[in-house]
Amino acid sequence: MMDGVQINSEATQSDKSENASSDIDDALRKEAKRAPDAVHTGKVTKETQIIAIYGKGGIGKSFTLANLSYNLARQGKKVLLIGCDPKSDTTSLLFGGRSCPTIIETSSIKKAAGEDVTIGDVCFKRDGVFAMELGGPEVGRGCGGRGIIHGFELLEKLGFHDWDFDYVLLDFLGDVVCGGFGLPIARDMCQKVIVVASNDLQSLYVANNVCSAVEYFRNLGGNVGVAGMLVNKDDGTGEAKAFAEAVNIPVLSAIPQHEDIRRKSAKYEIVGDPEGDWGELFSELADNMMSAPPRQPKPLTQDELLELFSSDETGADYLLDPATPEDMCDPAILEKKSLEVVYDNV
Repeated sequence: MMDGVQINSEATQSDKSENASSDIDDALRKEAKRAPDAVHTGKVTKETQIIAIYGKGGIGKSFTLANLSYNLARQGKKVLLIGCDPKSDTTSLLFGGRSCPTIIETSSIKKAAGEDVTIGDVCFKRDGVFAMELGGPEVGRGCGGRGIIHGFELLEKLGFHDWDFDYVLLDFLGDVVCGGFGLPIARDMCQKVIVVASNDLQSLYVANNVCSAVEYFRNLGGNVGVAGMLVNKDDGTGEAKAFAEAVNIPVLSAIPQHEDIRRKSAKYEIVGDPEGDWGELFSELADNMMSAPPRQPKPLTQDELLELFSSDETGADYLLDPATPEDMCDPAILEKKSLEVVYDNV
């Protein structure tokens, strides 16, 4: 009898385990199917300029924004810098290489502890610049774009639309074609966009994609436009400037490819101080960014983009050679006798 009870007990435990696993699977499926919650886009209580900066990963957005926000703060402006890149490296230059807790990570920890997120948990400051990172999911465990949407939902709960700033700068990854990263453009969450690029095809390809997104949503009734382009690591070859002219946006500033800038930024030194060697350059960028109106760009086709570069660099003069079935298969496979019955004309 005891053996029977033991067997039944083990069977019951197995059933419970299977049911629990099934419940988890069902919950995951429901989560995957759930559409993102709408993000509130109500009016801000102050004439705040909200500017989204887009560019290819590694092009220098974080470097630019850290120095730009510092320059603006030294001019007496109240600035909020928000990193919207899952790498969470936007604010590292401001804080000497140290990463600050992200909103998404902090939210998960606080939720598990039954606590609410506060401003002091996620927002940090240096010399008048306020900065925070949205963050993203762990690698391979979620959608970066969805993490951005979730991050803005949390910002809304913290009172984002009541905050008193002159400028809010959003650092967005531009080379991911994803609704989450396109959120400010799609939902008019910013007044204008700035693209960061260099004199290379891939960064201009990303810049062109951003211009295409702006054009798409403007045609649907959106109001966001492109204020201009920042050319980073400018080596003087001119492709980025030619691109800006072709899509009808201005070059707001060009940061040269200079060893002093590279060395200082590698040591997490701010070079955008108005009184520093490169301060005038970032002050010019700040002035142009503040005054530049949002424009509707004219994105290029892939062939038009390639034409900005020498064919030696891109292969733009290469003619496509169509493949044939004979190229794809062994000739013996192609030479099959037909089973079709052909009748002679009588």
